[in-house]
Amino acid sequence: MPKGIPNSGSRVRRDDAMAALKFVSDARPKETDAEIDLRISERFEILDTLTEACVVGNARALIVSGPAGLGKSFTVEKRLSQWDPEGANHVIVKGYVRATGLVKLLYHYRHDNNVIVFDDADAIFFDDVSLNLLKAVCDTTERRSVSWMSEGKLIDEESAELVPRTFDFDGTIIFISNYDFDAMIDRGHRLAPHLQAMVSRSHYIDLAMKTRRDYLIRIKQVIAQGMLSDLTELQRAQVMRFIDKNSDNLRELSLRMALKLGSLCKQSDNWERLARVTCCK
Repeated sequence: MPKGIPNSGSRVRRDDAMAALKFVSDARPKETDAEIDLRISERFEILDTLTEACVVGNARALIVSGPAGLGKSFTVEKRLSQWDPEGANHVIVKGYVRATGLVKLLYHYRHDNNVIVFDDADAIFFDDVSLNLLKAVCDTTERRSVSWMSEGKLIDEESAELVPRTFDFDGTIIFISNYDFDAMIDRGHRLAPHLQAMVSRSHYIDLAMKTRRDYLIRIKQVIAQGMLSDLTELQRAQVMRFIDKNSDNLRELSLRMALKLGSLCKQSDNWERLARVTCCK
């Protein structure tokens, strides 16, 4: 094999994706910190408004795209807990979901005041059966019907009801994903036709955090809003200064990392030495 040519299709796709992301980053007009702060704040305000629309039934489906650990799940969960503190009318699903489990879930939360949240359950997009079910329940038609024509019978464990082979779904679906649907569609990813169909049926919001600078400003926003309130003002400033200084070496640039650093700051006067060993590469 000629020197310099990757020996793996996945390596080629990775390199292409990284090159595309770098191109987008380099091509983006330079923004001031104040402009970035305003852009990100606006996106999170819109996310809160769209989540409210889902809660009151004015939106049938919402897709939230953004990097991990920067507050998208918290924003949605906060609004849902205010609306339904007992958790009777909504459910948050994380992890793996099979098609049979999805049918039972859709049946149990089929009513017009129900909300199902799929949070970091992206494997569901790689199953054709599940995708077709999701397309049906997110459709813009007046009546949304779910059909499950398998020979086996499904039981809703919570109500002990037999799930009918066809039923109407009047609830709302929210997807919270680390996937950038727009980028995957533009690259012609094998899921692109399915993702395009989901975007067509849903409200879609990209939280527009693509660069390390975006991440840093988002972390500053959340700290200013009250995260790390158990630290002194001086300690919060020290934590943010450490993140700024070591942003290229931190294991991850996220709100979780800020919380880790905050806990170390409370633990020891020499917390920066601990942080360099445990939180940096």
